[in-house]
Amino acid sequence: MENYPFEEKAKAIQEHFECYGQSQVFRFWNDLDGYQRSHLIRQAESIDLPKISEHIRAFLFPEQHKNTSAPDKTFSSAPYLKLPETEADQSLWEEAYVQGEAALHAGKVAVLTIAGGQGTRLGFEGPKGTLGVTPVHRKSLFQVFAEKIRFAEKKYGHFIHWFIMTSQRNHEETIQFFKKNHSFGIQHIHFFQQGLMPAVDFHGKILLEAKDRISMQPDGSGGVFRAFVGGSFVNILQYLNVEIISLCHIDNPLVNVIDPYFIGFHIQQRSNLSFRTIPKQYPEECVGLFVLCEGRTTFVEYTDLLPEQALACDPLGRLKLHAANAGIYIFDREFVQKLGHYDGPLPCHAAKKKVPAIDDNGNPLASTSANGIKFEHCLPDTLALASHSLLLEGKREEIFSPIKNAHGTDSPVTCHHDQLRLFAHWLTKVGVEIPVDASGLPPFDIEISPLFADNERAFLEKWASLSQKPVIGAGTYIE
Repeated sequence: MENYPFEEKAKAIQEHFECYGQSQVFRFWNDLDGYQRSHLIRQAESIDLPKISEHIRAFLFPEQHKNTSAPDKTFSSAPYLKLPETEADQSLWEEAYVQGEAALHAGKVAVLTIAGGQGTRLGFEGPKGTLGVTPVHRKSLFQVFAEKIRFAEKKYGHFIHWFIMTSQRNHEETIQFFKKNHSFGIQHIHFFQQGLMPAVDFHGKILLEAKDRISMQPDGSGGVFRAFVGGSFVNILQYLNVEIISLCHIDNPLVNVIDPYFIGFHIQQRSNLSFRTIPKQYPEECVGLFVLCEGRTTFVEYTDLLPEQALACDPLGRLKLHAANAGIYIFDREFVQKLGHYDGPLPCHAAKKKVPAIDDNGNPLASTSANGIKFEHCLPDTLALASHSLLLEGKREEIFSPIKNAHGTDSPVTCHHDQLRLFAHWLTKVGVEIPVDASGLPPFDIEISPLFADNERAFLEKWASLSQKPVIGAGTYIE
């Protein structure tokens, strides 16, 4: 419709929306000036109405839209490659480590970080990646990730390209934060924005945020590759001969951003996409699960499980469905390109949320509870398109402590404590006597910078090389 006169184009789009029962989007049309009308038409034109309508029907009439996450399916825990338990296992992990390091030395790896969230739920104004999280220096999540990348760059002798997916609401603020901090020393950094989907009310009607603006919400982690490929970043990787993308969410400072073990196993298994999995701690834990369904590994959200499925235990009292998603992934570049161009069906998850909206008089809704439905695609759902995939077990205490809530589980406090436990564990491994409680938590703050070591193996090697060891006490910072 690019070459149509605006009036004809606007009329055609309005008729298209009317055919799908969404004419309310244009109910304030006569109140809008030319600029506002143009803005609304551009937004409306970007919406894939057939797909949105299918998502709406699936949410409003779930009995007519069964999928692999439906609760009437029979699930068992998905198979995964376990942590080493024997010398033979250790040998296999060592081989993977060597192969992963070879890929890093050859410059085959890039990093992609999902960072579209705001810190609102944490009582923090600004992009979540700008939140200060480390025990002593209160470094931001972005700085922690940057230092892990810089450590790998120095160790493997290659610049690593870092791609950061922001959202419409935090894009400019994120860029300004990096400018202010001189990109934390990262030479090759690229920003792009997450895709959007319209929010709807509980009758399936697309909501307006203002008279001239549709209430568009981020389309979830599963939309990352459409945005990534749309920004031509795959072409950059192809030019650089980068074959592997290490991907994770910004909210987890324990994540191994560059993990030779994980990279090595991914290469060995010829995997299209690989996931780190951790044991689910308790039935109510809010984590998605990898399950075996009808002979195929698939992903199911915790909200899609029946209570009896979530509670089911084996004879030893362990949860039957326990392979939880740690939010740490590796993707092949070619598979990413396929995902970016894929236009077929993928699961879409709907959630009732509080979203910006106006009433029939054009006034903002002052809602204190959920007033709409937000649709999202989840990254693990791309499993359905993979010919080869890998699940690799990880130790929760070493790789997983996300910050999602202001208080309680997965909060800044739990993450603070998990960092302290990890640093104390590393130090005790090298013979430092440090007081800890029964959970391994020391009574004071200490911090080990990723510039010194980004994992236990690197820490042991670096510590052994020091001619003079630092004295460890309250407030110790090692870099």
